[in-house]
Amino acid sequence: MLENIKIKIHGFSNTAILKDLIDEFISPDQYEIWEDDGFLYDDCIHINKKISKDKDEIKREIFTKLESITGVRPGWGILTGVRPVKLAGELLQKFGDEKLVRSVFIDEYYLSEEKTDLIIDTYKRQNSMCGKPAENSAGVYIGIPFCPTRCIYCSFASNQVGDDEIQKYIPALLCEIEYVGKGIKENGLEVESLYIGGGTPTTLTPNQLREIISAAKKSFNFSKIKEFTVEAGRPDTITEEKLDVLLEEGVRRISINPQSMKQKTLDLIGRAHSPQDIRNAFGMANSKGFEIINADLIAGLPEEDMSDFIKTLNEVIEMGANNITIHTLAVKRASKLKNIDNNYHYTVAETVSEMLEAGRKILLREGFVPYYLYRQKHMAGSFENTGYCKGRTQGLYNIRIMDEHQSIIALGAGGITKRYYPETDKLVRIPNVTNYKEYINRIDEMCARKEKNLWR
Repeated sequence: MLENIKIKIHGFSNTAILKDLIDEFISPDQYEIWEDDGFLYDDCIHINKKISKDKDEIKREIFTKLESITGVRPGWGILTGVRPVKLAGELLQKFGDEKLVRSVFIDEYYLSEEKTDLIIDTYKRQNSMCGKPAENSAGVYIGIPFCPTRCIYCSFASNQVGDDEIQKYIPALLCEIEYVGKGIKENGLEVESLYIGGGTPTTLTPNQLREIISAAKKSFNFSKIKEFTVEAGRPDTITEEKLDVLLEEGVRRISINPQSMKQKTLDLIGRAHSPQDIRNAFGMANSKGFEIINADLIAGLPEEDMSDFIKTLNEVIEMGANNITIHTLAVKRASKLKNIDNNYHYTVAETVSEMLEAGRKILLREGFVPYYLYRQKHMAGSFENTGYCKGRTQGLYNIRIMDEHQSIIALGAGGITKRYYPETDKLVRIPNVTNYKEYINRIDEMCARKEKNLWR
């Protein structure tokens, strides 16, 4: 491990935006940011912000100095945001010249050629698959914040409660669905995609699932909806009866999320099911004839090596997943994993790099192509999450929420609505409370927040 590095910065008050970049090289335990006192020291990185220096210039300087000290050159260069594909689109629209945009990414943002190719190709593929959203369109997300167990890497709104507690949540959610439906109609909007996520929506009973979907059908014009997705993420929550309900109600796209096909890994991460449960769930979904089955996998899970990851990926492809998202493990602040090992994402970086490269080669060989991508803080190796589709199985909702050129109206505990204003290209966030009990008690307030900020 490197000795502690002192980074002295003079005249730059917002060091938080620099910490995200520094964290891609070294652990927070390995460096300190000091206000520069004007004296030069051999064991310090000195950054003196002159009037001529902008944020990117300072980041390039830090990048170059840390590269020389660590011998590490992150493939994403000085980009630290969640949505690099969105930036690629903005630059392509601004310059209209792919060659020029490539040079901007490589020469100014210090991206590797591989990452540059990935984001430009992904943006172009999104355009050809979906085009731009209509100005009066919106995506709708309905959140079910319940799971059978909590994974050690999870930081989402996910509660492990009994059936009685879940049943208390349903009326409040139905109230918000009805309210939003009226607002959508009164404001001349059309729902382009509907996504029921979580948590794990199939934690609900068949009757509860039908009740929520029936309410959505009454509230939204389903003749205009292009994509209807339900996450059936945990295989131990999937039954024949629940899948029948989803099919009968018009769901054609579901997610079954193995994360791994190794029993020891499932036990370590807090999953209460077996690899055979995953196989059974895929078997049921295939027999029912779902058109698109998405599967999420994670590179960098505890005690997994390359052979474990490749075995999982190959088996998921064989089971019939035609839309696969490969996530890079992120050690999030609210997860159990952060308490177990704060620096875990640094120690597995090299292994994750190999997993992602091998996974990409396998998927391309099997006819999959990357269609959406995003990044998060504290990801192993500072890599990315990439969604791959086979044929026309892309996730429209996934593309829209990452592109941020459409309003996404989020319902349920923990949902964050993002109202898009095309005239100014700005987003306004309208959050619901995360705690499901608070959501139930304050459902009128949640609707009032939308009344104040969404429709006006």
